[in-house]
Amino acid sequence: MNGHRFLPAAAVVGAMLVAGSVAAQDVAPLAAYGALPAHELVEVSPSGDRLAYVTVIGEERALVINDLNDMSLIGGVRAGPVKLRDLGWVGENHVYVYSTATQVGASIGLRRSELADASIYEIPTRRVSLALNNTPGVFAKVFGSPLVRTLDGEPALIVVGQGREGAGLYRINLSTGVGREHVEPDRRGPPSLLNVNGEPAARVTYDGEEWALQGRRGGFWRTVWRTDARIDTPSLAGFGTTVGSVVLHGVIDGRPEGYYAVDLETGAVSDLPFEGRPNSLMHHPATKLLIGARSLGDDDSVSWQFLDPAAERSWRSVQAAFRGKQVTLTSWSHDMRQIVAFTQGAGDAGTYQLVDLDRRTAEIVGEAYPDITGARVGEVRSISYEAADGMRIPGYLTLPPGVTDPRGLPLVVFPHGGPASRDYRGFDWWAQAMASRGYAVLQANFRGSDGLGTAHLEAGYGEWGRKMQTDLSDGVRWLASEGIIDPAKVCIVGASYGGYAAMAGPTLDPGVYRCAVSVSGVSDLRLMVQWEADQGGRRDSPVVRYWNRFMGAERLGDRNLDTVSPAAQAARADAPILLLHGRDDTVVPFEQSRVFAEALRRAGKPYELIELPSEDHWLSRAATRQWMLAETVRFLEQHNPPR
Repeated sequence: MNGHRFLPAAAVVGAMLVAGSVAAQDVAPLAAYGALPAHELVEVSPSGDRLAYVTVIGEERALVINDLNDMSLIGGVRAGPVKLRDLGWVGENHVYVYSTATQVGASIGLRRSELADASIYEIPTRRVSLALNNTPGVFAKVFGSPLVRTLDGEPALIVVGQGREGAGLYRINLSTGVGREHVEPDRRGPPSLLNVNGEPAARVTYDGEEWALQGRRGGFWRTVWRTDARIDTPSLAGFGTTVGSVVLHGVIDGRPEGYYAVDLETGAVSDLPFEGRPNSLMHHPATKLLIGARSLGDDDSVSWQFLDPAAERSWRSVQAAFRGKQVTLTSWSHDMRQIVAFTQGAGDAGTYQLVDLDRRTAEIVGEAYPDITGARVGEVRSISYEAADGMRIPGYLTLPPGVTDPRGLPLVVFPHGGPASRDYRGFDWWAQAMASRGYAVLQANFRGSDGLGTAHLEAGYGEWGRKMQTDLSDGVRWLASEGIIDPAKVCIVGASYGGYAAMAGPTLDPGVYRCAVSVSGVSDLRLMVQWEADQGGRRDSPVVRYWNRFMGAERLGDRNLDTVSPAAQAARADAPILLLHGRDDTVVPFEQSRVFAEALRRAGKPYELIELPSEDHWLSRAATRQWMLAETVRFLEQHNPPR
């Protein structure tokens, strides 16, 4: 079975057609799960009279704009097979679309990376312009999602652009795309926050050692709060309850990790006016000031606290309209009376809903996965179990559609990426695809996962391939003890860090898995950290420090990392391994999968390597997602048949 395959694009469809055969029942075709969401980036205009969103058919995306008074089509344009990341209104007559592509910015010294564009669609003329196009002395790419503010009484689009003197802010002509300087370039970085009138309010500077928050006063920047941050830098989360304060997230002045207000005049740090420790914040769509917070309970219950009575009334109305569903706010008008909500839950793979509180109506804008509805959506259960050392590991178990009393099921362990990330209860297209083929799917928030408290995160330091790995197999053992799964029928599948965990399963934690599938995974930890050092041009960059701490290394090139590198431990592999990796991956280079494949070949271990041409780290193309799912399910069914 050893081999290396490169399939041309034409073979993708054929691969999808033969994979994932199941007994006759009402299941969606496998390709439906790998398709890009049919609707995304749904945004209501400031007045609430118009709606913009993106529709997707295959690889082709299109911007659609409707007048909500009569639901007429008032604008739209085909965007083609581009990677759209954000969309927003600039007043009532313009919509910007933020997209990225894997490119090389040689003119400004950028290696192969994701470079971004901001396109502006003008509704009255139906013309499209490109931000910073034909702007003298400025690289024609934007850095970060655009900002919309009011300048001279008119809505304005502001972007970060790179000029000869550094990064600055540029106001974009909405008809031509030409930029003119809004805030002068500065090699220490442009402002991070602008008030509603476009005036600079705060910025962040970081030299790899000291992280500083600066406020703008009298035309000059003044540091108001600073901290040593060789690894863990705070983040700026927006304005506080006034334009004279901002919110930072992190370990601030020795306080527990969380959100805190900082006064831009005095630098004084204070708690936010909410009970407990919020997981996320809500800002007013017009004023940009803090008005609410969201908290996630240990039982996955969601609670909201509001400082703005109007916002609270609006949101309570939305929750009442979709009782029993998981509801996420996507967009709302400036008066908070027209709201776009995204719902998920039993039988709902994700639906955009337009709520009009004045008319007391709720209408479906579109479904994310129109072929995966009703009984085709597998139940997702919250679970919790003890690791071998007694640490509590929360997670989720997705069941095959129609299964209500799981007994002796085959299992796929599906660890998340990051690793400082986490899984949430909700529709996961990848987990649901595998569940639809008869597998239970375990998504464990192993130690080292973020969003579960500082102690849970820090417990993962130095535990790559160690306790972070056995947290997964401890979940297998717990599910087996409950009779839910068959411990003899378990595989592991993951991407990015999850891809590392998939490689580490058969090599570092033997005797648990019948097969493993890694997508864009890390196999050689020393090589990966060296690559990060080369990318940043520093042997002791914050990124290198971060990875060394998490991986458990003392320094760059620490050979102790070989003990937890699947590529160095390939001879121990006790199960066949499938490797898939995008050629355009700028986060984990393709070399990581190639090195592991070569090590497995030398050791005489069964493996397959599939290159994904023209694909990035996030599997942004529908054809690649569908191909990946087809190959993954084929491999699972070959080595761990569900029946």
